[in-house]
Amino acid sequence: MPRFSVRWMVAVLLILVVGGAFFFCEYLIYFPTILKCGWPEISHARAGGEGIDGRPTDSPVRAMVLSDTHLLGAVGGHWFDKLRREWQMERAFQTALWLLRPEIVFILGDIFDEGKWSSQKHWEDDVRRFNRMFRHSTDTELVVLVGNHDIGFHYEMDWFKLQRFEKVFNASSTRIVTKKGVNFLLVNSVALHGDGCPICQSVEKELIKLSRDLNCSLQNSQSAGGVMDSCEGSQLYPPTAPIMLQHYPLYRVSDAGCTGQDAAPPEERHLLFREKYDVLSKEASQRLLQWFKPRLILSGHTHSGCEVLHDNKYPEISVPSFSWRNRNNPSFILASVSPGSYSHSKCFLPEESTVIGVYCSAGACMLLLFLAHCMWMKGLLQCLSLCLLGKHKSL
Repeated sequence: MPRFSVRWMVAVLLILVVGGAFFFCEYLIYFPTILKCGWPEISHARAGGEGIDGRPTDSPVRAMVLSDTHLLGAVGGHWFDKLRREWQMERAFQTALWLLRPEIVFILGDIFDEGKWSSQKHWEDDVRRFNRMFRHSTDTELVVLVGNHDIGFHYEMDWFKLQRFEKVFNASSTRIVTKKGVNFLLVNSVALHGDGCPICQSVEKELIKLSRDLNCSLQNSQSAGGVMDSCEGSQLYPPTAPIMLQHYPLYRVSDAGCTGQDAAPPEERHLLFREKYDVLSKEASQRLLQWFKPRLILSGHTHSGCEVLHDNKYPEISVPSFSWRNRNNPSFILASVSPGSYSHSKCFLPEESTVIGVYCSAGACMLLLFLAHCMWMKGLLQCLSLCLLGKHKSL
């Protein structure tokens, strides 16, 4: 076989190996992984209910829930780290939207890694990158909650940071989003410190109002005589217990009871959580449960998965981080929610170690191809003799 033919064959093989590995790792791998996921089913009998106008809702809300994207900032973010992890989240999110078609997507805070100290210029750059990565069609509603990295921990947050965040996402950080008769309660958990700070007072006042509105909605649906006097002026919502979403988990001692492949590592599960830092305080947690009696709580912050039951009747799911930067096996939650019931499942993304392994295998194949080419053209012994002869002449 002519030399040029062998060279062309080796070149083509190298291009196929490199190109194939790149295409698989950067694009294709997300499709078979996310295709394994599907919307959980809830029985037809339990899925029904009534919307705010009294008409029955035929199908449950399909909600996708993810958390802790931590878009790297200008100070602590290396350019390659940004490129790698942001591309992973963009491809995962866009593939999930295309394959699963959620009606609403919730991101449970810590959208940005350096929102708590970023300058206006850096903040605008972070927002631009977020909008590119998490772009979506008008068929999907994107709802973003605030986290401690977005506006700072309690001692760092101020009105400027909070209002800057709320302006970008065009909504108050504490509110109720209603869809198909389902109430999704969004809580600014960063402001539940309980020390009477101005932002804390404002958020607590809004939560008390929302609690009153929801309770009045329930009472109004149960009474035949119309709206009670104590509920005059209240806003009516669908008369169902809410799904509560927030960044901080409710109080728990540790992750000792958490299991599963996305739980905290065994050596970290028995570390005690700090109130108002790792989890909400006992007092704030109990107030939220008493005010709203949620049928499900979804939270983030810990970067690991966990399912707990508060007071033997309030289930909470901690949603792991969506980024490779925080864990090797990111995931998100798929929830089918009706006014009367809900069901949820977990969808895992490709593991970063798998991608690294594919690239290492491709590198090994390239090396083998090069060695095979050397042996074919000149023979391995001839290559070695020439190398030794060259060294001898140089001496």
